[in-house]
Amino acid sequence: MTDAYGLSSKDTVVAVGTEPGLQANCFHFYIKLQSPHIMLLNRNLKYVLLSLFMSTGLHTVYSQTYPSQWTLQQCIDYALTHNIQVQKSVISKSQAEADYEQSRAGLWPTLSASTNQNVSWRPFSESTVNLNGGTFTTSNKEVSYNGSYGINANWQVWNGGINRQKIKRNKLATEIAAQNVEQTSNNIQEQIVQYYVQILYQNEAVTVNKEILEGSKVQRDRAKVMVDVGSLAKADLAQMEAQVSQDEYNVVNSEVSLANTKLQLKQLLELVMLDQFDVVVPLIDDSKVLEPLPSKQEVYQLARSQRPEIGEAELNVESSKLDVNIAKRGYYPTISLTAGVGTSNSSASDDAIFRQLKNNMNNTIGLSVSVPIFDGKQNKTNVTKAKLAQQSSELDLQNAEQELYAQIETYWLNAKNAQQQYLYAKSNQESQESSWELLDAQFSVGLKNIAELITGKNNLIQARQSLLQAKYTALLNLALLRFYEGYGMRL
Repeated sequence: MTDAYGLSSKDTVVAVGTEPGLQANCFHFYIKLQSPHIMLLNRNLKYVLLSLFMSTGLHTVYSQTYPSQWTLQQCIDYALTHNIQVQKSVISKSQAEADYEQSRAGLWPTLSASTNQNVSWRPFSESTVNLNGGTFTTSNKEVSYNGSYGINANWQVWNGGINRQKIKRNKLATEIAAQNVEQTSNNIQEQIVQYYVQILYQNEAVTVNKEILEGSKVQRDRAKVMVDVGSLAKADLAQMEAQVSQDEYNVVNSEVSLANTKLQLKQLLELVMLDQFDVVVPLIDDSKVLEPLPSKQEVYQLARSQRPEIGEAELNVESSKLDVNIAKRGYYPTISLTAGVGTSNSSASDDAIFRQLKNNMNNTIGLSVSVPIFDGKQNKTNVTKAKLAQQSSELDLQNAEQELYAQIETYWLNAKNAQQQYLYAKSNQESQESSWELLDAQFSVGLKNIAELITGKNNLIQARQSLLQAKYTALLNLALLRFYEGYGMRL
């Protein structure tokens, strides 16, 4: 008799597991049978073992592809390579470079080849007259054909220097696109550090809420004993139970917020298919939170010289000046040179085709000059609009400078206030902890009621939350200030 896997009662399974002597990342399943039917394994068992092997192997390879915990620098490095917004900005830069190369090639002549083939059928005509290479020929054939061939060249010798000005403008466009790539990268890094610090804050908040919950459970259990001995009313115990439920809700709520922020960071990194994601929690002491603040003016001067949004605005001003120059050159004449070589053949001629091509060959060369006299104020309008665009780009530059200073000032003020709040919150937490210990002891001997105990506990919770908020607010804004100084994103 055999079971569902095709093994008989004489078959004995010795071991199913990892094969001895293999590395930890090479997980294999094996089976040893003590049976004369060792070669009669059922196909179902093979499928089970194969499925287990594939799932374990794929999990191992997948887990090796990414770190189990991500540092801030690993998040930034990965995002700058895989983030879709960054990749699209790189593509835009490549497109601008292609436009620049095309404008440079526009200085050279164009060359084209052409041919024209015609077939005529005149079943009721006694003779057909054809013009072939400037010569009339007649034919009595019902079907005749003519062919022409030519090579033409066209060169715009001069158009007021507009082409060369466009080359300069397209060169600036490539530099603007490069600044846009850097600006997109900076924006991604700022979003990453905000999510990362938020995760650190929420991770510590989960720990604090769990500690508070454990303390509430201890108090509830002690209250049950006090109710049993008659030293505490059941109504007070009910309030303790309600406090435990509230603390359990706070733990769950903080865990949900932490999971959502991790999800947002994972999506920003384009790690959609990665199931497990966590970050490295660095050691953060008072020296990092209370790091001396740089001068706002120093940060602005450094940022002003290297931030891509300022560089892009300055390049836009230069580009708008070139547009004004290009518009003014619309008043200049345009000179073009053309040249061509052509020939033809016809079935109406008795000459051989190569002789026809030779005899009918003609060469042309031409020079054209176009001088604008009156164009309905088109050039004047173009110049006016270009000057207005230049003024607008100059205002954009001023606005970018003001926004940069305002952003730095905001980070600086947030960091300064958070540092001051951190010092106060730390002192307040120590005071609330001492007060809570005293309240807890007095409650145990009946000197304090349940309302006073809960109030003291809520004050302690608020003090801890204020300390955490001030701590990570200061850390985030200090990191952003250093980033604007050009030191890279770090905590």
